[in-house]
Amino acid sequence: MQTVPLLGGLTSGQAAERLQLDGPNVLPRPRRTSLGRRLVRELVHFFAIMLWVAAALAFVARLPQLAVAIILVIVLNALFAFLQETRADRAAERLSTLLPSRIAVLRDGTRLLVETTTIVTGDLLLLSAGDRVPADGIVARATALRLDTSLLTGESVPTEADVADQVFAGTLVLEGDADVTVTATADRTRLAEIARLTTSEPKPMTPLTRELRRVVRTIAAIALGAGLVFFAITLALGNPPADGLIFGIGVMVALVPEALLPTVTLTLAWGAEQMARRHVLVRDLEAVETLGSTTFICTDKTGTLTRNEMTVVEAWTSLGTASTSDAGYAPTAQVTYSAGDGARESIVELARAAALSSDGYAHLADGQWVAHGDPMEAALDAFAGRVGVPTGRLREQRPIARFPFDPRRRVMSVVVDGQVLAKGAPDAMERICGAVPAARPVVTDMAARGLRVIAVARRTIADVPRTWAEAEADLTLLGFLALQDPPRTGVRASLDDCRRAGIKVAMITGDHPGTACAIADQVGLREPAGRVILGEDLPAGERELGALLDTSGIVIARVSPEDKLRIATALRARGHVVAMTGDGVNDVPALHAANIGIAMGASGTDVAREAADLVLLDDRFESIVAGIELGRTTFVNIRRFLTYHLTDNVAELTPFVVWALSGGSFPLALGVLQILALDIGTDTMPAVALGAEPPARHLLDRPPVSGRLLNGMVLRRAFGILGPVMSAASMLAFLVTFLVSGWRPGDRLPGGSTLLAASGAAFITVVLAQMANAFACRSSTLWPGALGWRRNRLLIPAVLVGLSISLATLLVPPVAEALGQAPPPLAGWLIGAASIPLILGVDAADKAIRARRRSSTGGGRGEH
Repeated sequence: MQTVPLLGGLTSGQAAERLQLDGPNVLPRPRRTSLGRRLVRELVHFFAIMLWVAAALAFVARLPQLAVAIILVIVLNALFAFLQETRADRAAERLSTLLPSRIAVLRDGTRLLVETTTIVTGDLLLLSAGDRVPADGIVARATALRLDTSLLTGESVPTEADVADQVFAGTLVLEGDADVTVTATADRTRLAEIARLTTSEPKPMTPLTRELRRVVRTIAAIALGAGLVFFAITLALGNPPADGLIFGIGVMVALVPEALLPTVTLTLAWGAEQMARRHVLVRDLEAVETLGSTTFICTDKTGTLTRNEMTVVEAWTSLGTASTSDAGYAPTAQVTYSAGDGARESIVELARAAALSSDGYAHLADGQWVAHGDPMEAALDAFAGRVGVPTGRLREQRPIARFPFDPRRRVMSVVVDGQVLAKGAPDAMERICGAVPAARPVVTDMAARGLRVIAVARRTIADVPRTWAEAEADLTLLGFLALQDPPRTGVRASLDDCRRAGIKVAMITGDHPGTACAIADQVGLREPAGRVILGEDLPAGERELGALLDTSGIVIARVSPEDKLRIATALRARGHVVAMTGDGVNDVPALHAANIGIAMGASGTDVAREAADLVLLDDRFESIVAGIELGRTTFVNIRRFLTYHLTDNVAELTPFVVWALSGGSFPLALGVLQILALDIGTDTMPAVALGAEPPARHLLDRPPVSGRLLNGMVLRRAFGILGPVMSAASMLAFLVTFLVSGWRPGDRLPGGSTLLAASGAAFITVVLAQMANAFACRSSTLWPGALGWRRNRLLIPAVLVGLSISLATLLVPPVAEALGQAPPPLAGWLIGAASIPLILGVDAADKAIRARRRSSTGGGRGEH
């Protein structure tokens, strides 16, 4: 025990004055967007504003049915997006949960339990095992004080603190007790600095958000421009302004895929559900696609690449050795002993001494062996059980004196059962026990393999020593125990997948560089010439830092929260889509700054999970890779249903083009309400099913899918191939209906019931062609038969539902009358049915031609 003179803490009056001056000991809470403002935001984005304008113009043109229909589309889309919107970023707010509600202090010379919000600078905290430190301070007195600081530092090994050492808010007292003088509270603590880092930069815009904004603005600009052009054409033909408004609105509605944004949201929700089945919990829907765009993964070591549980894997004594399987804390694993007289007995003696000098132990909880207390000591206890030591009875032998671990002497010792038992760093124990020449190569070999080596020694005594110097003298070395935090199975294969997929991976940890390097080598993360860099050696400049780190297989050890934040920012500045893993408070700023933050679900903190976009429920690195595959699938699927939506937009626009080219003499084949019925009723379900297309097998065999959603392939297929074919079939059905009714070229086109039937023929032709188009859009390179007609289990039911809705709007008289259509004659039905093989045939021919071209030029596979 170490002490310094105490000042007796504060008086109640002094504490009240300082509380009035400094304010309560609470962390600042971030401002959050209100629910009302979020809903309004969904009602006034660019797409919505354009539709509001269309609804207003419909009212002006005295078309209240159309106006109401458009408003209904806007409101439903907004409500859907609002309900699906993910949580606001509450990471800094949740940091306050790390502070306890009550703590013991010394005031007026008396020990009191007070609310932590009333702690002030100068208070004397009376800490004991299990307490969470509520403020920053300096240790005034300490007895065997050990702290868990991993949430702040990332260091997995418990920290010993002594007199004059600094302790920080949010850390946990594992052992011992201490008096701590408070030096900083509230927003002046180290914990608050991390909270400020969390909110110092806005969350970067996701690639999907950027692309959707670009697509929406492009389509909206085209729709608005085309609407104005048709309005002008209408006026130029001598039609009244009201007719011009109708046509202008019709063109805008025809070009806008009203169901696009809800379909995107549903696709992301489906992707999130599939990720959950692979143990990845999605907290932000757009993170589904962002993960697929990842080009750089910054992964922690402990708990992600390793299992976050210490295990004794080797033991050495002068008489023999032992090794055990990697079995965590289970005391039932088999131990293999070397041959030789006394080998087994010496290992048992070594294990018994190590366990007897430890407080931590392994115990069974919910069917699993877990650590109680220090994980290293629990591993020693588990090993003792494996070699036959009765650890339960052993724990009943309480030490009569304890000399805690000191970072300067790097040894701890206890007095128990008439002997001194000590354990510590091998070089420190060598100074106590004397050199053992045969032991040095053993220690060197174990350390080189990334194992943590503990030396154990003992001495029989007659009198109880009063100081550690008396206890830790003339000891006899019993042997060495080598521990490791085992790498997770499957990590090496997942890292190979990352390299094949064009994704760089770096280890970023607060641990010792030797340990980090050994684990990186064991799992195959470090390249043959991979560098190991300390956080303190990182360049100060963002450009220099990014250039240094922009390589795969690099290891950065002893990093601070500020380092991780700078790393994420520097890599983003170089154009990378950065995924950052983390489990502690120290990881929160970097999780927030990365394009996608990934927290640990099993071993992580609530704060890290709140800050993250994704949570790994099983903490496994390979779950990240599985999520990347699904994310890439989501991006490709959005392109699929974007092609699907835009194809029938071409067919919907064609009647207006024909009307304009005819100078207004050719009637409209499709009206505005029919177009809305196609976009909302017919297209939505198949589009959602396309968003659930299963992953292609080759998605991880190439760099991330990139480029624009509205790329050349989408435009070519929608506007150059599928759209024109669908338009031609629809207009043919319209004309044939007139022909079978007796109309001949040169005659005046009939109106009334014949026009309604012709419009119904055009409508059902678009519906049936879209059925075929849904299957054609499953791939940009393969025809549906090559994919398997039932591989996408949602598509056939979705197409049937869409067809049922369309038939109802056509065959139910009141609905058909409201939309301005009627059931077509047999010829119209036949042309509609013929559009199905027509679409599939043209699509297959186009894909075959492109496949031959790729094969002749040596091009790679499409995106499937």
